Amino acid sequence: MSVEFRSEYEVAIVGAGPAGSSAAIRLAQNGLKVLLVEQKKFPRSKLCGEFISPECLTHFAELNVLAEMSLAGCVSLDRTVFYARNARSVTVPSEWFTAGSSALGLSRSEMDQRLLVRAGTAGADILEETQATGLLFDNKKVSGVQLRDHNRETFDVKAALTIDATGRARILARQIEKANDNGRRSRAEFVAFKTHLEGANIPDGDCEIYAYRGGYGGCSRVEKGLYNLCFIVSADIAKKYGGDAAEIMKKVVFKNKRAALSLADARIVKDWLAVPIESYGRAELAPANGLLTIGDAAAFIDPFSGSGILLALESAKIAAGAITNEFLKNKTERSFTALARDYQTQYAAAFDRRLRVCSLLRHAAFVPFLAEIVIKSLSLSHRLTRRLARATRPAL
Repeated sequence: MSVEFRSEYEVAIVGAGPAGSSAAIRLAQNGLKVLLVEQKKFPRSKLCGEFISPECLTHFAELNVLAEMSLAGCVSLDRTVFYARNARSVTVPSEWFTAGSSALGLSRSEMDQRLLVRAGTAGADILEETQATGLLFDNKKVSGVQLRDHNRETFDVKAALTIDATGRARILARQIEKANDNGRRSRAEFVAFKTHLEGANIPDGDCEIYAYRGGYGGCSRVEKGLYNLCFIVSADIAKKYGGDAAEIMKKVVFKNKRAALSLADARIVKDWLAVPIESYGRAELAPANGLLTIGDAAAFIDPFSGSGILLALESAKIAAGAITNEFLKNKTERSFTALARDYQTQYAAAFDRRLRVCSLLRHAAFVPFLAEIVIKSLSLSHRLTRRLARATRPAL
């Protein structure tokens, strides 16, 4: 264990990605006793589009990490260009989402490390290389977590409230589902791949999104002159090529003419990462009394929207606000019911419309002729493009 920790906390958060770390910062800043548990040792690579939308900068400022992100070498991304398979395109300027601001390109290893450090300075206790192996219960209420450190020593931590911020794995929430006999994992529908490249032929300030049969992908600059390439294909396509990401890139992604042009001379400089994706959309926000989900554990939004990191930061803010306002006034089952209701109501208002819009766009992106029709139509109407782009973000 990396810190001297208490055996009991007000809030235990499992998962130190942007959702978990930012929730820990907000709660610790409000004087709560918070434990943040992370399975990996930071910094570490993470499969992600590594596109930080302009709205995230407000969150970074509130979390007191905006300067640190700049020092990490992030690059400005002024526009996102969506390419159909025939290379017809439509452009979405970053300033449509926050006037006068650009999106940022920064690797998850750099961003997550800075958020984790900030959580510690805000007052949260942090345990890295520590795995959550189970939940603790008291009269059917989640009362903490069972943990195992890198030495394989196990120990329990009590908590008035536990938060699952473990991403798409939903490690804690799945334990509840399994106990309720509905935790059988479905077959993954898609597989996502990610690597870093050198020498991509992409204009400075652009994030390029490519549609092709069975998926879509994107590439944009991050720090140190590198480019992040992340793409999604159907599980059947991944199986057809034996999970060989480089082969899938050449045989599938390069069916998009723009992708083939932009990436033809690029050199792969990092090991490929691969993650199965079972489904998109909402999951259970309060799987059990005493347990909340945030970030990708609560909902997985389509990466092409460029708002995955934003969703993590927003959901953490909503949850932290609800916790501070409701639950900790009176740590009873009744107060958790009020907390869960408050969180669910605010979450639905913030995300349900966005998730529906992204679902419709995803179905079009996966079918080349539909993607071509949508992109052609949007390229003819600046007003419609802006309206649709705004529909994937918080309502003004």
